[in-house]
Amino acid sequence: MNVAPDAPSEAAIATLVDCFYERVRRDPELGAVFNPAVHDWPEHKALLSRFWSSVERGTRSYRGNPMAAHLRHPVRAGHFDRWLELWRESCAEVLDAAGAARMIDHAERIAHSLKLGLGLRPHSRRLGVPMMHLPVQARES
Repeated sequence: MNVAPDAPSEAAIATLVDCFYERVRRDPELGAVFNPAVHDWPEHKALLSRFWSSVERGTRSYRGNPMAAHLRHPVRAGHFDRWLELWRESCAEVLDAAGAARMIDHAERIAHSLKLGLGLRPHSRRLGVPMMHLPVQARES
């Protein structure tokens, strides 16, 4: 495992995740989505610490599917904007400038990917072209 020198430590990641999710729990917009969905906050924070450790430090300690986890909940595009706002605040509070920049960059890319995967593209335009489903034979050729 080759860890970047400016990657936050495991302890810093755990502190960041704890700080961030305490903000999420208290937030009127995000708390309304997360609080009913998370039944064990300490376990959820541990899971997300493993996720961020895998992203930032390459630990491969996270096993899960973030896209599938978010599909079950009433998530809107605006939730990701608020999520990123709280994430940036938490990063600035907990991490040094280099670590915060790394974590914010990854979070922005992850949020964008999740929005696309969940079909939450607020700035896209429908083309007005009906979708065509090709028979299996046509797709295989």
